[in-house]
Amino acid sequence: MPPTPCSLCHSARALVKRPKTGQQVCKDCFFEVFETEVHNTIVDGAGIFKRGERVAIGASGGKDSTVLAHVLCLLNQRYDYGLDLFLLSIDEGITGYRDDSLETVKQNQVEYGLPLKILSYEDLYGWTMDRIVAQVGKRNNCTFCGVFRRQALDRGAAQLSVDHIVTGHNADDIAETVLMNIMRGDVARLSRCTAVTTQSEDTIKRSKPFKYAYEKEIVMYAYFKKLTYFSTECIYAPDAYRGHARVFLKDLEAIRPSAIIDIIHSGESFVLEQSVQKGMKAMQTCLRCGYMSSNDLCKACALLQGLESGLDRSALRQGQENNLTVPEGHRTIPKFERNTSGASTPTTPIALESIEKPLKAIAI
Repeated sequence: MPPTPCSLCHSARALVKRPKTGQQVCKDCFFEVFETEVHNTIVDGAGIFKRGERVAIGASGGKDSTVLAHVLCLLNQRYDYGLDLFLLSIDEGITGYRDDSLETVKQNQVEYGLPLKILSYEDLYGWTMDRIVAQVGKRNNCTFCGVFRRQALDRGAAQLSVDHIVTGHNADDIAETVLMNIMRGDVARLSRCTAVTTQSEDTIKRSKPFKYAYEKEIVMYAYFKKLTYFSTECIYAPDAYRGHARVFLKDLEAIRPSAIIDIIHSGESFVLEQSVQKGMKAMQTCLRCGYMSSNDLCKACALLQGLESGLDRSALRQGQENNLTVPEGHRTIPKFERNTSGASTPTTPIALESIEKPLKAIAI
């Protein structure tokens, strides 16, 4: 039986069947359509980026962030976006997982010639995820990590004086989030979880260039490009609530491959009624650390106070009411300094010793 020709160039042998479209394509055509689709996501409408922006790539060492760093460097050169790119990594303090993946990030730093900033939970909160799990248990520990990680990314980006954070969230991740928000009845997050770009007055702009990229295609891209990435799952992830949504989504995808994109489009169609919007709390700043919050205390400060008080999972129920008095001996989160200028040029000097400079750059 003769080999199947590529459905795009009709000359080379097809080696890849795209999960999203079912097309059978050769490697070169797969690379081209994958990169072009990401470029189209970036430039659609008003576009994700502005020329001259300083952009931090959330780098974990996993397949998504590694492919994102590779593709952004490539597209930045190919289409002349004019971006100043950085790698920003968060060290949650998970022995046997994050310490190993950060070595991969450091290797990516060398390969792509990008400056790297690493910010740890230990430095910022005085806790590691290993210590948190030891105190609160494996159930619901992802809530602590998610809250702390989001704020750590914003703080790391502020230290780099960047305008923009991009993350490797893919189509599967976004579809899972839509399902989770529906199952939890979280209408506030449901209304914004499918947006390519999000920003409020007190946070740095965030974007997801891989919004329409299937996880399987990202894995295939990394494999055929022979990219260096860390493939081990977080040791605490199996107990996460997201895992149930992931299993359900995979079952749907097996029956109908377009289910992932269909769910995203459904999420994009949700519109909150005016009466629901009026009932939502207005955003303010945390009275203790200055970070964005809908309460007097941000969730990170409340969780940290619960941990410092020796609470287990009950720390999740720590109140966020007006309480500026910090119990004696408790750690607090440093004041959040926002970059409110909106300019691409840093308004304050950056501590260069805290940023690892690339040793060399390898041509992509």
